[in-house]
Amino acid sequence: MLDWIKNINKEYPDFWKRYLSKFEKKSNRFVVISAETTGLSLEKDVIVSLGAFAIINNSIVIRDSFETVIAQYKFFHENGISNEFTIETKMKKMGEYEAIQALVEFIGNAVLVGHHIDFDVEMINVALERLDCGRLKNEALDIDVMHRKLLDINNKQFSLEELCKIYKIPVSDRNSSSEDAYKIALLFLKLKSRLGLN
Repeated sequence: MLDWIKNINKEYPDFWKRYLSKFEKKSNRFVVISAETTGLSLEKDVIVSLGAFAIINNSIVIRDSFETVIAQYKFFHENGISNEFTIETKMKKMGEYEAIQALVEFIGNAVLVGHHIDFDVEMINVALERLDCGRLKNEALDIDVMHRKLLDINNKQFSLEELCKIYKIPVSDRNSSSEDAYKIALLFLKLKSRLGLN
């Protein structure tokens, strides 16, 4: 509750200072984000991959994207988990510090979009805390909440697969944070249009 007191005279890393300075202006950019984690515990689990796409003027900008596998070798070793995927993947690999810094620089002051986005944002915030940074300041939109608002439903949550089926978004057998981010981006554009959001 009083976190701001302990951060009054805190010296933040340069990338975090640059991030904070971007909020002087409002962004017209959305960033759709998906994080794959080792589980659902904010205290015990870690992010293992991140995928993100920018949306500008109702278009997914493929060249404005971000994808990385986070090398969490220490976590895997300490928990007896195989890191075969991390070793064998052809995707770009980064350490946690490098990956979170690159992600923060990529998202800037954009409005974040995701599926159950609060969890992804909190996992990123936990990683930021390990880097002696503050919490993300970005506004966030959740496609599950948008779908429920459209149908005026409050008592059910929808999985990403269910939403893809409802809105006829093709799915493949391959599963990655980037592929999920792309599906979320397509769903967001459909929901944004149906809800009449500019």
